[in-house]
Amino acid sequence: MQGLLTKLVLAAVLIGSPLAAQEQPEVLTVDQAVQIALADNRTLKIVSLNLDVHNEKLAADKTKRLPSFNTYVFGSELLTPISYTVPPGQFGTYPATGPIPATTSYITTPAHPTALVMASASQPLLSLYRINLFLRGQELSVEQAKEQLRGERQAVADNVRQNYYKVMQIENEIDSMQASIKQYQELDRITMQYVSEQVALKSENLEVKAKLAREQLNLLKAQDKRQTAKETLNDLLGRDLKTEFRTAAVAPVTPAEVNLELAEAKALEQNPQVAEAVIGVKQATNARQLAKSQYIPDLNFSVQYSSPFGYDFVPQNVANAGFEFRWEPFDWGRRKHDVNEKTINVEQSKLKLTSTKSQILIDVGDKFRSLQEARAAVAVAQAKQEASREKLREVTLQYEQKTALLRDVLQQQAAMESANSEYNNAVTDFWSAKASFQKATGEE
Repeated sequence: MQGLLTKLVLAAVLIGSPLAAQEQPEVLTVDQAVQIALADNRTLKIVSLNLDVHNEKLAADKTKRLPSFNTYVFGSELLTPISYTVPPGQFGTYPATGPIPATTSYITTPAHPTALVMASASQPLLSLYRINLFLRGQELSVEQAKEQLRGERQAVADNVRQNYYKVMQIENEIDSMQASIKQYQELDRITMQYVSEQVALKSENLEVKAKLAREQLNLLKAQDKRQTAKETLNDLLGRDLKTEFRTAAVAPVTPAEVNLELAEAKALEQNPQVAEAVIGVKQATNARQLAKSQYIPDLNFSVQYSSPFGYDFVPQNVANAGFEFRWEPFDWGRRKHDVNEKTINVEQSKLKLTSTKSQILIDVGDKFRSLQEARAAVAVAQAKQEASREKLREVTLQYEQKTALLRDVLQQQAAMESANSEYNNAVTDFWSAKASFQKATGEE
């Protein structure tokens, strides 16, 4: 019977082990979280559709370089007849036939349904230069939309990192609270023993139990806070809110985090604000060229056809081909002022580009120094935490050996909790500074 029971226990362990392994949540790194968000974030998908709109508009505008075809049909019914009176000899007098017509002729189109059909085909010639400038402006708008999408991608990546680091920070708090709970449980065990030995007062044991209960409540609050933070991060990743995961250690320090010149060069190269400012200069220059092109006349090659139906004594099919020329020789200086306005816009866009670069360099420098300070603050808080932990261990051991008072242990426990809180705050500030620095340098 005992051998059978042993076999059943072993079988349960063998069956349950794979299930337990399957229940382990995935390990999610911060880089994986960013990549998932860039692929599935709903807000990002909405912004990317805006780029599709610009591409479709550009494709539609490109058709303006091709021939345009127009048709016009007017169906109607005459309200009154159309009559013509042709006098004798209207079409000439000839020796052989005499006058044509020989007598007065009356030609009448009665009041009945009629139709007028017109069709034309026109190919721009000189206008192609202006059309191409316009299309260049549209292409720059597409590039601008791409940079806006890139900026949104960076914003989403920054939001993901901030929330990921928030989960890590809460998990650090939970680890600290669990360590405090173990300490209080051990202190509760020792105090209960001392109470039974009549070495300590029962009130002292109750005080320890109260602190233990308070720390357990704080742990419950932190666990709820972690769950909310995880759901927020899952929403950013565009997946089910209840998807379980575990955070992982962040990658080591990148070269840009310790080299300001490298960080500045990286920011100027990758920051979408710089790219948008450069595109702004190109757009202003293109707009000035487009304004200058207004001096060029319009010249199109056109083929036209017209046919009236239901009318007597008029040509039934008329077709012609030729050139359409349109030009405004005098405009009271309108085009000149328009060009001057666009020239001023070019200068404004160049100044904006210079200002944007300066602001980005200032921001990168500020985030770089903040990151260095945050890293140093973590080192200081970690040293203080280790010192408090060791001091607590020593005082607890002394209390267990009856060479220290419970008051001393509780005071050191409070100092340990303060050190843990200071360390967690320093780590939180460091993660936030790191994410802000990555955003300033244009990382996705």
